[in-house]
Amino acid sequence: MADTVRQAVEAGEYASTSEVVRDALRLWESRRQLRERDVELLRQRWDAGKASGIAGPLNMKALIADERAKDAKKARKRG
Repeated sequence: MADTVRQAVEAGEYASTSEVVRDALRLWESRRQLRERDVELLRQRWDAGKASGIAGPLNMKALIADERAKDAKKARKRG
């Protein structure tokens, strides 16, 4: 890891190793905040789902097929 940092500085990507560390910490903090936001959103959706009551019988094969189709569509959009 130290070699990677040193190479980034030598390549001119960063002015110093401290700058690399600061950038890494900013990225880490950003990821933490995104994760916290995602967890909160999941909690809200979980609570909303529970509050909406029983949905009825669940066809897992159809549900999985539908989600896979959605994932494939998103992948095609990304190219």
